[in-house]
Amino acid sequence: MQVEIVLRKFGNSTGAVFPPAILKDLGLKAGVCLTMDTTAEGKIMLAPKRRYKLSELIAQCNLNAARPADMVLWDAAKPAGQEAF
Repeated sequence: MQVEIVLRKFGNSTGAVFPPAILKDLGLKAGVCLTMDTTAEGKIMLAPKRRYKLSELIAQCNLNAARPADMVLWDAAKPAGQEAF
């Protein structure tokens, strides 16, 4: 569905007001976080911000990868104060 919208000033910002029919078609409502991107042709693309589950992020980890050098140093560091281990 193609509609025309007008950019409007809201304080120091500029916003776009979406017609209710568009919001309903997309399953969006006020308060939903979106990501915005632009194309070389000047098009604006909006998409709902993806929410990740911890299990999805862990599944992307390589459990056989070498530990970062700073973590190796951290594990080998001696206590510097009153830490209890």
